[in-house]
Amino acid sequence: MTVRTGASRKQIHLAAHFPGVDHATVWADPGSRSPIEFSSFEHLARTAERGLFDFLLLAEELRLREHRGRIHDLDVVGRPEPITVLNALAAVTERLGLAATVDATFNEPYDLARRLATLDHLSGGRAAWNVVTSSDALTGENFRPGGFPDRAGLPDSRLRPSGGTSLTRAAEFVDTTRELWDSWTAQGVSRPFAHRGRHFDIAGEFGVPRSPQGHPVVIQADDSDEGREFAARAADVILTRHGTLEAGRSFHADVKRRLERYGRTPDDLKIMSGVAVVLGDTAAEAREKASEIRRRQVSPQGAIITLEQIWGTDLSAYDPDGPLPDTDPVPQPAITEGRTRRGDTVAIAEKWRALSKEKGLSIRQTVIEEGGRQSFVGTPEAVAAELDEFVQRDAADGFVLVPHLTPGGLDEFVDRVVPLLQERGSFRTAYRGATLRSHLGLSV
Repeated sequence: MTVRTGASRKQIHLAAHFPGVDHATVWADPGSRSPIEFSSFEHLARTAERGLFDFLLLAEELRLREHRGRIHDLDVVGRPEPITVLNALAAVTERLGLAATVDATFNEPYDLARRLATLDHLSGGRAAWNVVTSSDALTGENFRPGGFPDRAGLPDSRLRPSGGTSLTRAAEFVDTTRELWDSWTAQGVSRPFAHRGRHFDIAGEFGVPRSPQGHPVVIQADDSDEGREFAARAADVILTRHGTLEAGRSFHADVKRRLERYGRTPDDLKIMSGVAVVLGDTAAEAREKASEIRRRQVSPQGAIITLEQIWGTDLSAYDPDGPLPDTDPVPQPAITEGRTRRGDTVAIAEKWRALSKEKGLSIRQTVIEEGGRQSFVGTPEAVAAELDEFVQRDAADGFVLVPHLTPGGLDEFVDRVVPLLQERGSFRTAYRGATLRSHLGLSV
Protein backbone atom coordinates (compact mmCIF):
# COMPACT_ATOMS: atom_id res chain seq x y z
CA MET A 1 0.00 0.00 0.00
CA THR A 2 1.35 3.41 -0.90
CA VAL A 3 1.48 6.25 1.58
CA ARG A 4 -1.00 9.02 0.79
CA THR A 5 0.45 12.39 -0.14
CA GLY A 6 -0.81 15.93 -0.67
CA ALA A 7 -4.54 16.59 -0.44
CA SER A 8 -5.30 12.87 -0.07
CA ARG A 9 -3.51 12.56 3.27
CA LYS A 10 -5.56 11.10 6.07
CA GLN A 11 -5.89 13.41 9.05
CA ILE A 12 -4.46 12.10 12.29
CA HIS A 13 -6.74 12.06 15.33
CA LEU A 14 -5.04 12.73 18.66
CA ALA A 15 -6.29 12.33 22.22
CA ALA A 16 -4.69 12.34 25.65
CA HIS A 17 -5.18 10.01 28.59
CA PHE A 18 -4.84 11.57 32.03
CA PRO A 19 -2.22 9.44 33.80
CA GLY A 20 -3.27 8.26 37.23
CA VAL A 21 -3.84 4.93 38.92
CA ASP A 22 -1.69 2.77 36.68
CA HIS A 23 1.79 1.35 36.30
CA ALA A 24 2.82 3.87 33.63
CA THR A 25 3.05 6.98 35.82
CA VAL A 26 6.43 7.81 37.36
CA TRP A 27 5.29 9.34 40.63
CA ALA A 28 8.83 9.69 42.00
CA ASP A 29 9.76 12.18 39.28
CA PRO A 30 10.17 15.76 40.58
CA GLY A 31 7.85 16.97 37.83
CA SER A 32 5.00 14.73 38.97
CA ARG A 33 2.10 16.37 40.81
CA SER A 34 -1.19 15.39 42.39
CA PRO A 35 -3.62 13.13 40.48
CA ILE A 36 -6.49 14.64 42.47
CA GLU A 37 -5.96 18.41 42.52
CA PHE A 38 -7.95 20.21 39.83
CA SER A 39 -4.86 22.13 38.69
CA SER A 40 -3.38 18.88 37.36
CA PHE A 41 -6.46 18.11 35.27
CA GLU A 42 -6.60 21.69 34.06
CA HIS A 43 -2.94 21.73 33.00
CA LEU A 44 -3.24 18.57 30.90
CA ALA A 45 -6.57 19.68 29.38
CA ARG A 46 -5.25 23.10 28.41
CA THR A 47 -2.15 21.50 26.89
CA ALA A 48 -4.25 19.04 24.87
CA GLU A 49 -6.46 21.88 23.62
CA ARG A 50 -3.42 23.97 22.74
CA GLY A 51 -2.30 20.98 20.68
CA LEU A 52 -5.74 20.82 18.98
CA PHE A 53 -6.40 17.30 20.28
CA ASP A 54 -9.78 15.68 19.77
CA PHE A 55 -10.39 14.74 23.40
CA LEU A 56 -9.05 14.13 26.89
CA LEU A 57 -9.86 10.72 28.39
CA LEU A 58 -10.25 10.17 32.14
CA ALA A 59 -10.13 6.66 33.58
CA GLU A 60 -12.32 5.32 36.37
CA GLU A 61 -11.35 3.34 39.46
CA LEU A 62 -14.30 2.15 41.51
CA ARG A 63 -12.21 0.47 44.18
CA LEU A 64 -8.55 0.34 45.14
CA ARG A 65 -6.92 -2.91 44.14
CA GLU A 66 -5.88 -5.41 46.78
CA HIS A 67 -2.82 -7.60 46.44
CA ARG A 68 -2.52 -10.66 48.65
CA GLY A 69 -5.37 -9.31 50.77
CA ARG A 70 -3.90 -5.84 51.32
CA ILE A 71 -4.34 -2.51 49.54
CA HIS A 72 -2.01 -2.50 46.56
CA ASP A 73 0.49 0.07 47.84
CA LEU A 74 1.91 0.81 44.38
CA ASP A 75 -1.42 2.39 43.42
CA VAL A 76 -1.98 6.07 43.98
CA VAL A 77 -4.66 6.41 46.63
CA GLY A 78 -7.74 8.05 45.21
CA ARG A 79 -9.29 8.90 41.88
CA PRO A 80 -12.05 11.54 41.50
CA GLU A 81 -15.25 10.67 39.68
CA PRO A 82 -14.58 11.45 35.99
CA ILE A 83 -17.81 13.14 34.88
CA THR A 84 -17.61 15.56 37.81
CA VAL A 85 -14.06 16.50 36.84
CA LEU A 86 -15.01 16.91 33.19
CA ASN A 87 -17.90 19.20 34.07
CA ALA A 88 -15.34 21.45 35.76
CA LEU A 89 -12.97 21.21 32.79
CA ALA A 90 -15.79 22.28 30.48
CA ALA A 91 -15.53 25.72 32.08
CA VAL A 92 -11.79 26.13 31.38
CA THR A 93 -11.68 24.70 27.83
CA GLU A 94 -13.54 25.68 24.67
CA ARG A 95 -13.14 22.95 22.02
CA LEU A 96 -11.47 19.93 23.61
CA GLY A 97 -13.61 16.79 23.78
CA LEU A 98 -14.24 15.47 27.31
CA ALA A 99 -14.35 11.67 27.59
CA ALA A 100 -15.34 9.89 30.81
CA THR A 101 -14.74 6.22 31.49
CA VAL A 102 -17.91 4.95 33.16
CA ASP A 103 -18.66 1.37 34.16
CA ALA A 104 -21.77 -0.13 32.60
CA THR A 105 -21.90 -2.87 35.24
CA PHE A 106 -22.58 -0.67 38.26
CA ASN A 107 -24.64 2.12 36.70
CA GLU A 108 -28.14 2.43 35.28
CA PRO A 109 -29.03 3.77 31.81
CA TYR A 110 -31.33 6.60 32.91
CA ASP A 111 -28.92 8.12 35.43
CA LEU A 112 -25.87 7.82 33.18
CA ALA A 113 -27.71 9.12 30.11
CA ARG A 114 -28.76 12.15 32.16
CA ARG A 115 -25.24 12.85 33.45
CA LEU A 116 -23.65 12.53 30.01
CA ALA A 117 -26.34 14.66 28.35
CA THR A 118 -25.79 17.30 31.02
CA LEU A 119 -22.05 17.31 30.33
CA ASP A 120 -22.79 17.61 26.62
CA HIS A 121 -25.00 20.67 27.26
CA LEU A 122 -22.53 22.33 29.64
CA SER A 123 -19.61 21.80 27.24
CA GLY A 124 -21.43 22.79 24.07
CA GLY A 125 -21.32 19.29 22.56
CA ARG A 126 -18.01 17.83 23.69
CA ALA A 127 -19.02 14.83 25.83
CA ALA A 128 -17.92 11.21 25.29
CA TRP A 129 -18.46 7.95 27.17
CA ASN A 130 -15.77 5.26 27.31
CA VAL A 131 -17.82 2.11 27.99
CA VAL A 132 -16.21 -0.44 30.31
CA THR A 133 -17.48 -3.29 32.46
CA SER A 134 -16.24 -4.92 35.65
CA SER A 135 -15.85 -8.63 36.20
CA ASP A 136 -14.54 -8.77 39.76
CA ALA A 137 -16.52 -9.35 42.92
CA LEU A 138 -14.19 -7.05 44.87
CA THR A 139 -15.55 -4.00 43.03
CA GLY A 140 -19.07 -5.40 43.18
CA GLU A 141 -19.01 -5.44 46.98
CA ASN A 142 -19.19 -1.64 46.86
CA PHE A 143 -22.50 -1.73 45.00
CA ARG A 144 -24.70 -4.78 45.45
CA PRO A 145 -24.92 -8.20 47.09
CA GLY A 146 -23.50 -10.95 44.97
CA GLY A 147 -20.73 -8.89 43.46
CA PHE A 148 -21.61 -8.46 39.79
CA PRO A 149 -24.09 -9.61 37.13
CA ASP A 150 -23.68 -12.59 34.82
CA ARG A 151 -20.25 -12.32 33.22
CA ALA A 152 -21.07 -14.12 29.98
CA GLY A 153 -20.22 -12.02 26.96
CA LEU A 154 -19.34 -8.71 28.59
CA PRO A 155 -17.45 -6.72 25.92
CA ASP A 156 -14.65 -5.00 27.76
CA SER A 157 -10.90 -4.50 27.78
CA ARG A 158 -10.76 -5.99 31.29
CA LEU A 159 -12.73 -9.15 30.48
CA ARG A 160 -12.11 -11.56 27.63
CA PRO A 161 -15.18 -13.83 27.50
CA SER A 162 -15.34 -17.13 25.70
CA GLY A 163 -18.71 -17.37 24.05
CA GLY A 164 -21.78 -15.23 24.55
CA THR A 165 -23.29 -12.82 22.04
CA SER A 166 -22.88 -9.17 21.15
CA LEU A 167 -26.28 -8.48 22.77
CA THR A 168 -24.81 -8.37 26.26
CA ARG A 169 -25.72 -6.18 29.20
CA ALA A 170 -23.17 -3.59 28.09
CA ALA A 171 -24.48 -3.56 24.52
CA GLU A 172 -28.06 -3.28 25.74
CA PHE A 173 -26.96 -0.53 28.14
CA VAL A 174 -25.61 1.51 25.21
CA ASP A 175 -28.74 0.88 23.14
CA THR A 176 -31.00 1.90 26.01
CA THR A 177 -29.01 5.04 26.67
CA ARG A 178 -29.33 6.07 23.03
CA GLU A 179 -33.08 5.45 23.18
CA LEU A 180 -33.27 7.89 26.08
CA TRP A 181 -31.26 10.53 24.20
CA ASP A 182 -33.48 10.03 21.14
CA SER A 183 -36.68 10.49 23.15
CA TRP A 184 -36.24 14.24 22.65
CA THR A 185 -36.51 15.58 19.11
CA ALA A 186 -34.19 18.22 17.67
CA GLN A 187 -37.15 20.62 17.93
CA GLY A 188 -37.25 20.21 21.70
CA VAL A 189 -40.25 17.87 21.93
CA SER A 190 -40.12 15.15 24.59
CA ARG A 191 -41.67 11.74 23.91
CA PRO A 192 -42.23 8.92 26.42
CA PHE A 193 -39.74 6.05 26.26
CA ALA A 194 -40.18 2.38 27.02
CA HIS A 195 -37.46 -0.25 26.89
CA ARG A 196 -38.20 -3.89 27.52
CA GLY A 197 -35.11 -6.05 27.29
CA ARG A 198 -33.15 -8.86 28.90
CA HIS A 199 -31.28 -6.58 31.29
CA PHE A 200 -33.39 -3.43 31.47
CA ASP A 201 -37.14 -2.90 31.79
CA ILE A 202 -37.76 0.84 32.11
CA ALA A 203 -40.32 3.38 30.95
CA GLY A 204 -41.07 7.04 31.50
CA GLU A 205 -39.87 10.41 30.23
CA PHE A 206 -36.25 11.50 29.95
CA GLY A 207 -35.57 14.73 31.81
CA VAL A 208 -32.82 16.32 29.69
CA PRO A 209 -33.52 17.88 26.25
CA ARG A 210 -31.59 16.67 23.23
CA SER A 211 -27.96 17.72 23.66
CA PRO A 212 -25.80 19.58 21.12
CA GLN A 213 -24.32 16.38 19.67
CA GLY A 214 -27.59 14.46 19.83
CA HIS A 215 -25.60 11.49 21.08
CA PRO A 216 -22.41 11.92 23.11
CA VAL A 217 -19.57 10.01 21.44
CA VAL A 218 -19.34 6.34 22.49
CA ILE A 219 -15.85 4.88 22.97
CA GLN A 220 -15.02 1.22 23.56
CA ALA A 221 -11.84 -0.80 24.07
CA ASP A 222 -11.44 -4.51 23.36
CA ASP A 223 -9.27 -6.51 20.96
CA SER A 224 -11.28 -9.73 21.31
CA ASP A 225 -13.47 -10.92 18.46
CA GLU A 226 -16.63 -10.07 20.39
CA GLY A 227 -15.23 -6.66 21.31
CA ARG A 228 -14.52 -5.89 17.67
CA GLU A 229 -18.08 -6.84 16.77
CA PHE A 230 -19.47 -4.71 19.59
CA ALA A 231 -17.45 -1.71 18.36
CA ALA A 232 -18.52 -2.24 14.74
CA ARG A 233 -22.17 -2.24 15.79
CA ALA A 234 -22.33 0.33 18.55
CA ALA A 235 -19.19 2.46 19.04
CA ASP A 236 -17.87 5.67 17.49
CA VAL A 237 -14.27 5.09 18.59
CA ILE A 238 -12.44 1.88 19.49
CA LEU A 239 -9.26 2.04 21.57
CA THR A 240 -6.56 -0.54 20.99
CA ARG A 241 -2.83 -1.14 21.30
CA HIS A 242 -0.59 -2.84 18.75
CA GLY A 243 3.17 -3.08 18.74
CA THR A 244 3.83 -3.24 15.01
CA LEU A 245 2.63 -1.57 11.85
CA GLU A 246 1.44 -4.87 10.39
CA ALA A 247 -0.50 -5.83 13.54
CA GLY A 248 -2.20 -2.45 13.44
CA ARG A 249 -3.09 -2.79 9.77
CA SER A 250 -4.56 -6.25 10.35
CA PHE A 251 -6.72 -5.02 13.23
CA HIS A 252 -7.77 -1.89 11.31
CA ALA A 253 -8.83 -3.89 8.24
CA ASP A 254 -10.71 -6.48 10.28
CA VAL A 255 -12.73 -3.97 12.31
CA LYS A 256 -13.53 -1.76 9.32
CA ARG A 257 -14.76 -4.78 7.35
CA ARG A 258 -17.33 -5.53 10.04
CA LEU A 259 -19.06 -2.16 9.76
CA GLU A 260 -20.93 -2.91 6.53
CA ARG A 261 -23.13 -5.56 8.11
CA TYR A 262 -24.54 -2.87 10.42
CA GLY A 263 -25.15 -0.36 7.63
CA ARG A 264 -22.12 1.73 8.60
CA THR A 265 -19.17 3.05 6.60
CA PRO A 266 -15.45 2.91 7.49
CA ASP A 267 -15.56 6.58 8.48
CA ASP A 268 -18.22 5.87 11.13
CA LEU A 269 -15.72 4.25 13.52
CA LYS A 270 -12.31 5.67 14.43
CA ILE A 271 -9.54 3.33 15.56
CA MET A 272 -7.16 4.96 18.02
CA SER A 273 -4.13 3.23 19.52
CA GLY A 274 -2.86 3.95 23.03
CA VAL A 275 0.82 4.89 22.82
CA ALA A 276 3.72 6.33 24.76
CA VAL A 277 6.06 8.87 23.15
CA VAL A 278 9.64 9.62 24.23
CA LEU A 279 11.55 12.41 22.50
CA GLY A 280 15.23 13.28 22.34
CA ASP A 281 17.44 15.60 20.35
CA THR A 282 19.09 12.47 18.94
CA ALA A 283 17.89 8.91 18.50
CA ALA A 284 20.41 7.70 21.08
CA GLU A 285 19.25 10.25 23.65
CA ALA A 286 15.62 9.25 23.11
CA ARG A 287 16.43 5.55 23.54
CA GLU A 288 18.33 6.27 26.74
CA LYS A 289 15.42 8.34 28.11
CA ALA A 290 12.93 5.60 27.21
CA SER A 291 15.01 2.96 28.99
CA GLU A 292 15.25 5.11 32.10
CA ILE A 293 11.50 5.75 32.10
CA ARG A 294 10.77 2.03 31.88
CA ARG A 295 13.19 1.31 34.76
CA ARG A 296 11.38 3.89 36.87
CA GLN A 297 7.97 2.57 35.89
CA VAL A 298 8.90 -0.97 37.00
CA SER A 299 10.41 -0.90 40.48
CA PRO A 300 11.88 -4.07 42.00
CA GLN A 301 8.74 -4.45 44.13
CA GLY A 302 6.53 -3.78 41.12
CA ALA A 303 8.32 -6.46 39.10
CA ILE A 304 7.63 -9.10 41.75
CA ILE A 305 3.97 -8.08 42.03
CA THR A 306 3.58 -8.29 38.24
CA LEU A 307 5.09 -11.77 38.33
CA GLU A 308 2.75 -12.81 41.16
CA GLN A 309 -0.24 -11.71 39.09
CA ILE A 310 0.80 -14.25 36.44
CA TRP A 311 2.06 -17.08 38.66
CA GLY A 312 -0.87 -16.66 41.09
CA THR A 313 1.20 -17.21 44.21
CA ASP A 314 3.47 -15.45 46.71
CA LEU A 315 6.88 -14.83 45.10
CA SER A 316 8.15 -12.29 47.64
CA ALA A 317 11.16 -14.51 48.41
CA TYR A 318 12.41 -14.15 44.83
CA ASP A 319 15.13 -11.67 43.93
CA PRO A 320 13.89 -9.21 41.25
CA ASP A 321 17.43 -9.23 39.86
CA GLY A 322 17.42 -13.02 39.73
CA PRO A 323 15.90 -15.61 37.37
CA LEU A 324 12.21 -16.30 36.81
CA PRO A 325 10.49 -19.20 38.66
CA ASP A 326 10.89 -22.56 36.94
CA THR A 327 7.46 -23.68 38.15
CA ASP A 328 4.17 -23.12 36.30
CA PRO A 329 1.43 -20.72 37.43
CA VAL A 330 -1.14 -22.15 39.81
CA PRO A 331 -4.83 -22.44 38.77
CA GLN A 332 -6.47 -20.23 41.38
CA PRO A 333 -8.22 -16.83 41.47
CA ALA A 334 -6.14 -13.76 40.74
CA ILE A 335 -3.78 -12.83 43.57
CA THR A 336 -4.50 -9.15 42.84
CA GLU A 337 -8.20 -8.44 43.30
CA GLY A 338 -9.65 -5.61 41.25
CA ARG A 339 -7.75 -6.64 38.13
CA THR A 340 -8.56 -9.56 35.86
CA ARG A 341 -5.85 -12.20 35.68
CA ARG A 342 -4.05 -12.25 32.35
CA GLY A 343 -5.27 -14.86 29.84
CA ASP A 344 -3.43 -18.16 29.55
CA THR A 345 -0.93 -17.71 32.36
CA VAL A 346 0.93 -20.96 31.63
CA ALA A 347 1.57 -19.83 28.05
CA ILE A 348 2.65 -16.38 29.29
CA ALA A 349 5.05 -17.96 31.79
CA GLU A 350 6.57 -20.16 29.08
CA LYS A 351 7.02 -17.16 26.80
CA TRP A 352 8.62 -15.07 29.53
CA ARG A 353 11.00 -17.86 30.56
CA ALA A 354 12.06 -18.36 26.94
CA LEU A 355 12.70 -14.62 26.54
CA SER A 356 14.62 -14.50 29.82
CA LYS A 357 16.80 -17.42 28.81
CA GLU A 358 17.42 -16.10 25.29
CA LYS A 359 18.48 -12.62 26.40
CA GLY A 360 19.81 -13.40 29.85
CA LEU A 361 17.17 -11.24 31.57
CA SER A 362 16.33 -11.04 35.25
CA ILE A 363 12.76 -10.92 36.59
CA ARG A 364 12.72 -7.13 36.55
CA GLN A 365 14.33 -6.91 33.12
CA THR A 366 11.79 -9.38 31.72
CA VAL A 367 8.86 -7.42 33.13
CA ILE A 368 10.32 -4.24 31.66
CA GLU A 369 10.76 -5.87 28.26
CA GLU A 370 7.28 -7.43 28.17
CA GLY A 371 5.22 -4.84 30.00
CA GLY A 372 5.56 -1.63 27.99
CA ARG A 373 2.85 -0.31 25.72
CA GLN A 374 3.49 0.57 22.09
CA SER A 375 6.07 3.37 22.08
CA PHE A 376 7.34 5.87 19.56
CA VAL A 377 10.89 6.76 20.55
CA GLY A 378 13.17 9.15 18.68
CA THR A 379 13.67 12.72 17.57
CA PRO A 380 10.54 14.84 17.02
CA GLU A 381 11.04 14.49 13.27
CA ALA A 382 11.33 10.70 13.44
CA VAL A 383 8.33 10.33 15.75
CA ALA A 384 6.16 12.58 13.57
CA ALA A 385 7.11 10.56 10.49
CA GLU A 386 6.36 7.23 12.20
CA LEU A 387 3.00 8.37 13.61
CA ASP A 388 2.07 9.67 10.16
CA GLU A 389 3.07 6.41 8.49
CA PHE A 390 0.83 4.39 10.81
CA VAL A 391 -2.17 6.51 9.85
CA GLN A 392 -1.44 6.86 6.13
CA ARG A 393 -0.97 3.09 5.85
CA ASP A 394 -4.22 2.36 7.71
CA ALA A 395 -2.68 0.90 10.86
CA ALA A 396 -4.72 3.40 12.92
CA ASP A 397 -6.86 6.48 12.54
CA GLY A 398 -5.08 8.17 15.41
CA PHE A 399 -3.50 7.83 18.83
CA VAL A 400 -4.26 8.28 22.51
CA LEU A 401 -1.10 9.55 24.16
CA VAL A 402 -0.41 8.14 27.63
CA PRO A 403 2.27 10.34 29.22
CA HIS A 404 4.38 9.10 32.11
CA LEU A 405 4.13 12.36 34.04
CA THR A 406 1.16 14.13 35.65
CA PRO A 407 0.38 16.72 34.43
CA GLY A 408 3.23 18.01 32.22
CA GLY A 409 3.92 14.86 30.25
CA LEU A 410 2.15 16.14 27.14
CA ASP A 411 3.89 19.51 26.87
CA GLU A 412 6.93 18.46 24.83
CA PHE A 413 4.84 16.51 22.30
CA VAL A 414 2.54 19.49 21.70
CA ASP A 415 5.46 21.88 21.37
CA ARG A 416 7.75 19.75 19.20
CA VAL A 417 5.74 17.07 17.33
CA VAL A 418 2.36 18.67 16.58
CA PRO A 419 3.92 21.45 14.42
CA LEU A 420 5.74 18.80 12.37
CA LEU A 421 2.52 16.85 11.78
CA GLN A 422 0.90 20.10 10.66
CA GLU A 423 3.78 20.76 8.23
CA ARG A 424 3.22 17.31 6.76
CA GLY A 425 -0.44 18.20 6.14
CA SER A 426 -1.62 15.37 8.40
CA PHE A 427 -2.99 17.33 11.32
CA ARG A 428 -5.31 20.31 11.69
CA THR A 429 -3.97 23.81 12.21
CA ALA A 430 -7.21 24.96 13.85
CA TYR A 431 -10.44 23.44 15.15
CA ARG A 432 -13.03 23.64 12.37
CA GLY A 433 -16.04 22.77 14.50
CA ALA A 434 -17.34 23.14 18.01
CA THR A 435 -18.33 19.56 18.90
CA LEU A 436 -16.32 16.41 19.48
CA ARG A 437 -18.23 14.71 16.65
CA SER A 438 -17.03 17.42 14.29
CA HIS A 439 -13.41 16.91 15.43
CA LEU A 440 -13.73 13.18 14.73
CA GLY A 441 -15.68 13.59 11.50
CA LEU A 442 -18.65 11.64 12.85
CA SER A 443 -22.34 12.03 12.21
CA VAL A 444 -24.98 11.36 14.87
